[in-house]
Amino acid sequence: MEMMHQPLVELVDTKGQPVGTAPKLDVHLDGRLHRAISVFVFDDKGNELLQQRAGHKYHAPGLWSNAVCSHPHPGECPRAAAHRRLEEELSLQAALCEVFIMRYRADVGEGLVEHEYDHVFVARALSEPRPNPEEVQSIRWMPKDTVGQMVREQPKLFTPWFKLAHDEVLFSLQESHGQHAKVLITPRGDKATFLFPEEVVVAA
Repeated sequence: MEMMHQPLVELVDTKGQPVGTAPKLDVHLDGRLHRAISVFVFDDKGNELLQQRAGHKYHAPGLWSNAVCSHPHPGECPRAAAHRRLEEELSLQAALCEVFIMRYRADVGEGLVEHEYDHVFVARALSEPRPNPEEVQSIRWMPKDTVGQMVREQPKLFTPWFKLAHDEVLFSLQESHGQHAKVLITPRGDKATFLFPEEVVVAA
Protein backbone atom coordinates (compact mmCIF):
# COMPACT_ATOMS: atom_id res chain seq x y z
CA MET A 1 0.00 0.00 0.00
CA GLU A 2 1.34 3.43 -0.94
CA MET A 3 1.25 4.95 2.55
CA MET A 4 3.64 2.30 3.93
CA HIS A 5 6.56 4.07 2.24
CA GLN A 6 6.45 7.83 2.51
CA PRO A 7 9.11 9.89 0.69
CA LEU A 8 9.93 13.41 1.81
CA VAL A 9 8.42 16.43 0.07
CA GLU A 10 9.73 19.99 0.05
CA LEU A 11 7.88 22.48 2.26
CA VAL A 12 7.69 26.03 0.87
CA ASP A 13 6.41 29.46 1.83
CA THR A 14 3.77 31.29 -0.21
CA LYS A 15 6.48 32.59 -2.57
CA GLY A 16 7.80 29.10 -3.25
CA GLN A 17 10.95 29.39 -1.14
CA PRO A 18 12.02 26.13 0.58
CA VAL A 19 11.45 26.06 4.34
CA GLY A 20 12.11 22.40 5.14
CA THR A 21 10.95 18.87 4.38
CA ALA A 22 8.30 16.48 5.73
CA PRO A 23 6.87 13.01 4.94
CA LYS A 24 4.29 13.13 2.15
CA LEU A 25 1.43 11.64 4.17
CA ASP A 26 2.06 14.04 7.06
CA VAL A 27 1.58 17.14 4.90
CA HIS A 28 -1.63 15.71 3.48
CA LEU A 29 -2.90 15.23 7.02
CA ASP A 30 -1.91 18.63 8.41
CA GLY A 31 -2.19 20.75 5.26
CA ARG A 32 1.29 22.28 5.15
CA LEU A 33 2.17 24.00 1.88
CA HIS A 34 4.56 21.93 -0.24
CA ARG A 35 6.00 21.89 -3.75
CA ALA A 36 4.29 19.85 -6.48
CA ILE A 37 4.21 19.41 -10.24
CA SER A 38 1.31 18.88 -12.64
CA VAL A 39 1.79 17.99 -16.31
CA PHE A 40 -0.97 18.30 -18.91
CA VAL A 41 -0.03 16.37 -22.06
CA PHE A 42 -1.43 16.96 -25.57
CA ASP A 43 -0.80 15.41 -28.97
CA ASP A 44 -0.46 17.19 -32.30
CA LYS A 45 -4.19 16.78 -32.98
CA GLY A 46 -5.29 18.63 -29.84
CA ASN A 47 -6.16 15.53 -27.85
CA GLU A 48 -5.47 15.55 -24.12
CA LEU A 49 -4.02 12.63 -22.19
CA LEU A 50 -5.99 11.70 -19.06
CA GLN A 51 -4.78 9.37 -16.33
CA GLN A 52 -7.06 7.36 -14.07
CA ARG A 53 -5.35 7.11 -10.69
CA ALA A 54 -4.53 3.64 -9.43
CA GLY A 55 -7.02 2.13 -7.01
CA HIS A 56 -4.46 1.75 -4.22
CA LYS A 57 -3.67 5.49 -4.01
CA TYR A 58 -4.43 6.71 -0.50
CA HIS A 59 -6.39 9.69 -1.78
CA ALA A 60 -8.49 10.24 -4.91
CA PRO A 61 -8.15 6.57 -6.03
CA GLY A 62 -9.78 5.78 -9.36
CA LEU A 63 -10.42 9.44 -10.25
CA TRP A 64 -9.40 10.88 -13.60
CA SER A 65 -6.74 13.57 -13.70
CA ASN A 66 -4.00 15.11 -15.83
CA ALA A 67 -1.21 12.96 -17.23
CA VAL A 68 1.10 13.42 -14.20
CA CYS A 69 0.67 15.02 -10.79
CA SER A 70 3.45 14.43 -8.30
CA HIS A 71 6.14 15.98 -6.08
CA PRO A 72 9.77 16.86 -6.78
CA HIS A 73 12.34 15.37 -4.46
CA PRO A 74 13.63 18.01 -2.02
CA GLY A 75 16.01 20.22 -3.99
CA GLU A 76 15.00 18.72 -7.35
CA CYS A 77 14.18 21.11 -10.21
CA PRO A 78 10.42 20.98 -11.01
CA ARG A 79 11.15 20.50 -14.73
CA ALA A 80 13.45 17.58 -14.00
CA ALA A 81 10.79 16.10 -11.72
CA ALA A 82 8.19 16.45 -14.47
CA HIS A 83 10.37 14.55 -16.95
CA ARG A 84 11.19 11.92 -14.31
CA ARG A 85 7.55 11.26 -13.42
CA LEU A 86 6.46 11.14 -17.08
CA GLU A 87 9.02 8.38 -17.52
CA GLU A 88 8.18 6.55 -14.27
CA GLU A 89 4.40 6.64 -14.66
CA LEU A 90 3.93 6.56 -18.44
CA SER A 91 7.32 5.81 -20.09
CA LEU A 92 6.56 9.00 -22.02
CA GLN A 93 8.92 11.48 -23.67
CA ALA A 94 7.51 15.00 -24.03
CA ALA A 95 8.44 18.62 -24.75
CA LEU A 96 7.63 20.64 -21.62
CA CYS A 97 6.68 24.26 -20.97
CA GLU A 98 5.90 25.60 -17.49
CA VAL A 99 2.89 27.91 -17.90
CA PHE A 100 1.94 28.97 -14.37
CA ILE A 101 2.07 28.24 -10.67
CA MET A 102 -1.15 27.13 -8.98
CA ARG A 103 -1.05 27.64 -5.22
CA TYR A 104 -4.13 25.79 -4.04
CA ARG A 105 -5.82 24.12 -1.10
CA ALA A 106 -8.42 21.38 -1.65
CA ASP A 107 -10.19 18.73 0.40
CA VAL A 108 -9.38 15.34 -1.12
CA GLY A 109 -11.49 13.26 1.27
CA GLU A 110 -10.76 10.89 4.17
CA GLY A 111 -9.57 13.81 6.29
CA LEU A 112 -6.78 14.64 3.84
CA VAL A 113 -5.90 18.01 2.30
CA GLU A 114 -3.80 18.96 -0.72
CA HIS A 115 -2.10 22.31 -0.10
CA GLU A 116 0.37 22.71 -2.91
CA TYR A 117 2.63 25.20 -4.61
CA ASP A 118 2.09 23.48 -7.95
CA HIS A 119 4.33 24.05 -10.98
CA VAL A 120 1.96 23.46 -13.91
CA PHE A 121 3.39 22.33 -17.25
CA VAL A 122 1.85 21.77 -20.67
CA ALA A 123 3.60 19.19 -22.80
CA ARG A 124 3.59 17.84 -26.34
CA ALA A 125 3.86 14.08 -26.45
CA LEU A 126 6.91 12.82 -28.37
CA SER A 127 6.17 9.11 -27.89
CA GLU A 128 3.26 6.84 -27.09
CA PRO A 129 2.52 6.43 -23.37
CA ARG A 130 3.00 3.02 -21.78
CA PRO A 131 1.37 3.18 -18.32
CA ASN A 132 3.04 1.71 -15.26
CA PRO A 133 0.28 -0.39 -13.60
CA GLU A 134 1.75 0.37 -10.17
CA GLU A 135 0.96 4.04 -10.73
CA VAL A 136 -1.84 4.19 -13.29
CA GLN A 137 -5.13 2.33 -13.58
CA SER A 138 -5.78 3.40 -17.16
CA ILE A 139 -5.26 6.23 -19.65
CA ARG A 140 -7.39 7.87 -22.29
CA TRP A 141 -6.80 10.35 -25.12
CA MET A 142 -9.72 12.77 -25.57
CA PRO A 143 -10.31 16.04 -27.46
CA LYS A 144 -9.42 18.78 -24.98
CA ASP A 145 -12.74 20.60 -25.40
CA THR A 146 -14.60 17.35 -24.70
CA VAL A 147 -12.59 16.98 -21.49
CA GLY A 148 -13.63 20.47 -20.42
CA GLN A 149 -17.27 19.61 -21.06
CA MET A 150 -16.97 16.41 -19.01
CA VAL A 151 -15.41 18.30 -16.11
CA ARG A 152 -18.42 20.63 -16.08
CA GLU A 153 -21.03 17.88 -16.50
CA GLN A 154 -19.46 15.07 -14.40
CA PRO A 155 -17.14 16.77 -11.89
CA LYS A 156 -17.14 13.84 -9.46
CA LEU A 157 -15.11 11.81 -11.96
CA PHE A 158 -12.10 14.14 -11.65
CA THR A 159 -9.54 15.11 -9.03
CA PRO A 160 -9.98 18.47 -7.27
CA TRP A 161 -6.72 19.95 -8.60
CA PHE A 162 -7.57 18.95 -12.16
CA LYS A 163 -10.90 20.76 -11.95
CA LEU A 164 -9.21 23.88 -10.57
CA ALA A 165 -6.49 24.02 -13.23
CA HIS A 166 -8.06 22.74 -16.44
CA ASP A 167 -9.65 25.90 -17.84
CA GLU A 168 -6.50 27.92 -17.13
CA VAL A 169 -4.37 25.29 -18.86
CA LEU A 170 -6.55 25.44 -21.99
CA PHE A 171 -6.30 29.23 -21.93
CA SER A 172 -2.51 28.98 -21.75
CA LEU A 173 -2.52 27.01 -25.02
CA GLN A 174 -4.26 29.84 -26.85
CA GLU A 175 -2.24 32.92 -25.96
CA SER A 176 0.39 34.40 -23.70
CA HIS A 177 -0.80 36.60 -20.89
CA GLY A 178 0.90 38.79 -18.29
CA GLN A 179 -1.44 38.49 -15.33
CA HIS A 180 0.37 38.34 -11.99
CA ALA A 181 -2.35 36.65 -9.98
CA LYS A 182 -5.84 35.26 -10.33
CA VAL A 183 -7.88 33.70 -7.51
CA LEU A 184 -10.57 31.04 -7.89
CA ILE A 185 -12.81 29.84 -5.05
CA THR A 186 -15.20 26.96 -5.75
CA PRO A 187 -18.65 26.51 -4.15
CA ARG A 188 -17.23 23.72 -1.95
CA GLY A 189 -14.53 26.04 -0.65
CA ASP A 190 -11.48 24.80 -2.55
CA LYS A 191 -9.23 27.73 -3.42
CA ALA A 192 -6.57 28.30 -6.06
CA THR A 193 -4.34 31.30 -6.73
CA PHE A 194 -2.77 31.29 -10.21
CA LEU A 195 0.60 33.03 -10.56
CA PHE A 196 1.74 33.81 -14.10
CA PRO A 197 5.21 34.61 -15.46
CA GLU A 198 5.76 37.85 -17.33
CA GLU A 199 5.88 35.99 -20.64
CA VAL A 200 4.75 32.50 -21.55
CA VAL A 201 5.96 30.66 -24.63
CA VAL A 202 3.97 27.49 -25.20
CA ALA A 203 5.58 24.59 -27.02
CA ALA A 204 4.00 24.07 -30.43
